[in-house]
Order: sequence, then C-alpha cells, then structure tokens
Amino acid sequence: MKTTARRLRDGARAFRAGWLQVCGIPDYERYLAHHAQCHPDAPVLSRREFFAQTIDRKYGSNGPRCC
Repeated sequence: MKTTARRLRDGARAFRAGWLQVCGIPDYERYLAHHAQCHPDAPVLSRREFFAQTIDRKYGSNGPRCC
C-alpha cells in the first residue's frame, strides 16, 4: 500500500510530465525509458545532447514543424 507522501510524489511527477508535454518541453526521463525499451543496443544521448538535438529539430534549418 502506498503512503500519502508517495502518492503525492507520484502525482506531482505525472502532473509535471503532462505539463511539460503540453508546453512542448521534451522529457529526458521519458526519452530514457523509451530508448531502453525500444532501442536497447543503440547509444544513449546525454542530457545535453538530447536537449541540443531537440532544439535543433524544432528550430533547425527547416524551421518549426508540427510533428
């Protein structure tokens, strides 16, 4: 059985992840979970590389994109 503090912490994490997704801010922890599950043999980007790639993808030479 979860304690109240743990439920609050889990709820806060879920809220933060949802809020970041709504705002379009990438979630490095979500990237790590996806990467471990779907691409276990590929190298993992560092946090800095992940955010640099995200910014480049969003604002790179092709301009902003919807998807």
